[in-house]
Amino acid sequence: MDFYARNLPHWHPEGQALFITWRLHGSLPKEVLQTIEINRKNKRKSSAGKAFRNADRWLDRAKSGPLWLKELRVAKCVVDSLRRGDAELNQYRLHAFVVMANHVHALLTPLVAVRRITNGIKGVTSREANRILRRTGRPFWQVESYDHWVRNEAEFGRIRAYIENNPVAARLVARPEDWPWSSARKS
Repeated sequence: MDFYARNLPHWHPEGQALFITWRLHGSLPKEVLQTIEINRKNKRKSSAGKAFRNADRWLDRAKSGPLWLKELRVAKCVVDSLRRGDAELNQYRLHAFVVMANHVHALLTPLVAVRRITNGIKGVTSREANRILRRTGRPFWQVESYDHWVRNEAEFGRIRAYIENNPVAARLVARPEDWPWSSARKS
């Protein structure tokens, strides 16, 4: 099992699928981050999963802050990088993904170290996105990512549905396959 810690612990059992989320630098306001930290320190009864869902809902509803993934060329760059890591680089098996306005969800089974995967995706896409947006040399992604290893097939199915239904839950489209930056879209 691979393990490392930054602000969050990251457990990566070999051969297990992972649900990974990363967001744009500065996409959560300080008030939201402070609430999450206060709850963590007080060890409130709410689970880490509930805190994640609350932050994800806030990200889905965001009307301000960095929303760079709305730019079509930037979103395409992220999708292309996700697919390349699977099909060309053989770093993981990509099961599901969605690119939202300020964050990305992916369900994948790593074939190399997860840090290598996330550093690769975030590095390539941040350079290209910053070039597209004419903001070279500035932070694009938040350094920390959220990950959760999938325990069983039922959880795998729930996570896949959560990812692909994220644009529907955010009221951006009526059906998952209508969102252009998702594995649910079969084009």
